[in-house]
Amino acid sequence: MRTPVLELEDVTFRRAGTQILHGVSFTVGSGEHWALLGPNGAGKSTVLGFCGAVTHPTTGVVRVLGRQLGRVELQALRRSIGHVNPRHPLRSPLTVLEVVLTGLTGSIEVPPRWTPDAAQLAMAHDLLAAFGLAGKAEDRWPTLSQGERGRVLIARALIPGPRLLLLDEPSTGLDVAAREQLLEAIDGLDTTHPGTASVLVTHHLEELPTTTTHALLLADGRVVAAGPVGEVVTSRNVSAAFAHPIDVERRDGRWSARARRLSSLSAAGS
Repeated sequence: MRTPVLELEDVTFRRAGTQILHGVSFTVGSGEHWALLGPNGAGKSTVLGFCGAVTHPTTGVVRVLGRQLGRVELQALRRSIGHVNPRHPLRSPLTVLEVVLTGLTGSIEVPPRWTPDAAQLAMAHDLLAAFGLAGKAEDRWPTLSQGERGRVLIARALIPGPRLLLLDEPSTGLDVAAREQLLEAIDGLDTTHPGTASVLVTHHLEELPTTTTHALLLADGRVVAAGPVGEVVTSRNVSAAFAHPIDVERRDGRWSARARRLSSLSAAGS
């Protein structure tokens, strides 16, 4: 049995008197790659906040890397979690190498008077090479394409050697080619970082990497299904979560979804 990296047990969450989550439970094991799926407003961002040790539950138990939220110093815990946010709020023209190195300091900018050692520099260069960015180390952040930025941010998240990697809609704003390059990079993590668990948030099935092992499907703050991806991502479950008839297909390890026309449904029912 895989070592639990993330555990949610009957978690609820209320904000400003509104119930956001209702009894959410699931467990992520080491080396597993989970997809967190559901329509807008389903509660995906709230669940990701628990995964990143940012949000405390109203009731229930959340354990991240074996430590229970509410009984651990959060800042220390977050240093063991890699977080890839395509809306990275960097405003300075740092080099690509500098952006990756900020993953070691947990900061957006390079801290004053901080200098990486030779081993840290080598690790940063190795990660850039692994993501096809070896020739970009001295390029400036504002000059990168969105796809290049996505790969840089994955390298940044991985440089501290996290046991848990969170990917928050990493394909946001990418064209088809850039999306495919990014998904190929994510698929490569299964080989380069085999013990690292991941949780990827999306509401597009086409954005699921082929290495996805499990899925959590949410709707209205409730779990529709959770478990091995082939059992969860089905036409029946996805249709229930999105409250619309959707046909789901899987081909060569990749998923696609297509809504059934209401006219054809009416004809079938007549």
